[in-house]
Amino acid sequence: MRPTLLVVPLVLVAGMVAAPAANAANESVNIWLTSTNDSGGRNVTRGLQQQSPISFTAGTGTGQQTITVDENTRYQQFEGAGASFTDTTAYLMNSSGALSAATRNATMQKLFDPVNGIGLSFLRNPMGASDLARYSYTYDDGAADPNLTRFSLSHDLVDVIPLTKQAKQLNPQLKVMASPWTAPPWMKDNNSYIQGWLQSQYYQAYANYFVKYIQGFQAQGVPVDYVSEQNEPTVGGNYPGMNWNGSGLAVFAKNNLLPALHNAGLSTKVLALDWNWDSYDSFAAPTVNDASIRNDPNFGGVAWHGYEGDVSEQTTIHNQYPSMNMYETEHSGGNWIGNQQNEDMNNIIDYTRNWDRSVVKWSLAVDEHQGPNNGGCSTCTGLITVHQNDNRGQVDYNIEYYDMGQLTKFVKPGATRIASNDSAVRNVAWINPDGSKALVAYNPSGSAQSVRVNWGNESFTYSVPAATSATFTWNGTQGGTTTPPPGGRTITGIGGKCVDVAGANSANGTQVQIYTCNGTAAQTWTQSGSALQSLGKCLDVSGASTANGAKVQLYDCNGSGAQQWTQNGQHELVNTGSGKCLDATNQSSADGTPLQIWTCAGGANQQWTLN
Repeated sequence: MRPTLLVVPLVLVAGMVAAPAANAANESVNIWLTSTNDSGGRNVTRGLQQQSPISFTAGTGTGQQTITVDENTRYQQFEGAGASFTDTTAYLMNSSGALSAATRNATMQKLFDPVNGIGLSFLRNPMGASDLARYSYTYDDGAADPNLTRFSLSHDLVDVIPLTKQAKQLNPQLKVMASPWTAPPWMKDNNSYIQGWLQSQYYQAYANYFVKYIQGFQAQGVPVDYVSEQNEPTVGGNYPGMNWNGSGLAVFAKNNLLPALHNAGLSTKVLALDWNWDSYDSFAAPTVNDASIRNDPNFGGVAWHGYEGDVSEQTTIHNQYPSMNMYETEHSGGNWIGNQQNEDMNNIIDYTRNWDRSVVKWSLAVDEHQGPNNGGCSTCTGLITVHQNDNRGQVDYNIEYYDMGQLTKFVKPGATRIASNDSAVRNVAWINPDGSKALVAYNPSGSAQSVRVNWGNESFTYSVPAATSATFTWNGTQGGTTTPPPGGRTITGIGGKCVDVAGANSANGTQVQIYTCNGTAAQTWTQSGSALQSLGKCLDVSGASTANGAKVQLYDCNGSGAQQWTQNGQHELVNTGSGKCLDATNQSSADGTPLQIWTCAGGANQQWTLN
């Protein structure tokens, strides 16, 4: 059947889209299951095992557990999920010699290939040593070197870079993030890899250190999409780490790191925090609350770890800054976890139901002794275990591998989370860029649960076994009807302000601006094809101009390219006629800021949400 084109897809916050006419029933549903049979949730009895397909039937209703999926209510986009090429992982898989080339390549395929593997799509690699490394190192060790003449990626060229390149080749949609545990010791007040504070006279040198790292990886064919300023600031009593306070992180981002990225012409985005939910107020709020940082085109949002605090903090911050992105960037498996399957699946569901665009475990691999380690965690587990002593050359695919695969094999980068009600069978639902749907569900109980899944005016029923995660996938377009918001929708942008027709004046040529949201007709927009209308007229680029700074106004609808708008995956509204983005002038969020078109750059002043 022919899919319905949504010219302006909704992302970022929940929104409603008018549904198309109902389709015929009987869409086929494919099912993959992962089950465990032990109290620790680690003994895999079936891993990503495909089951016989079933079909939707006409009609909806309730079951022992009922999940209603609504693809017309949409939330954030998915960028990827994965783990980290720690020094430990990269060494075990490459230069340790534990794996033959054939075994290594087969393992990489099972990890990163979207078709023949689980399609891991996000890597968060340490910038230098972490606790899961063989020893401590940075990229400029030795005496003070403020000009970084000694900077070298030679360590990473042995294992980390070759494997990251291979992962990118296997999955071209792979995102790469880098996080430092410590600056070079000579930059710190204690001249040590462990703890200590970055000395202020080296702030700029350290920002340049980031630039050299990013440029070095880029030269090797590995673009770095994101960096954080610091992994878990103040943590690391016996392994590499560095102390910061919140104000220092904000100063470094604003005055050093972001300008250094600008000056180098790099598009890499900086993520704040890279630590737990309960650390946000102390370590991220000073950065995020500074509008000049938050609206910088190289600021990417907040990175969260899931060890301490409450995941609902993410939604609290999202509600404060709706256009700011969220990423979960570390939660390790380990011996201390009572039930690993339960932990993993609840994490995947909770993180993404609270606005995360990524789900990232810690080390991709450890050996059979849960090392090598460099202090810190000696009980962490990975998605795989690489045997380098006992049963040398064996690779174990752990429950974390299968749990992650229930997400990454079926939810593709660029997917959008869609509405589904949580239940005793926990779940999160997605629509992929090709229109296919994926419902990731988990039955943590000790008995099978019958689940009825409603979708539009159709449903299916399936019995999910005990201690089992299930992914259901299907195609087609949701039937039934969904009513759009009365009178149209608002469009919000920088500072949470609404796109507004100045003075509620419907005359041709009236400037369109941003203004505090007030629910009036001048801020209500309806979609007709790819045109956006308010007060009976269309959002229009003055004179059909393609020049940066061209006025965006209200004008009689005429179907020209100057009045056609589409929303891309970066949440930008792109004018079809000019190829330029709807832009709040001078990155201002002040009431009355005029709108214009400008070359798309991904800044907060070019990100828009249709509510």
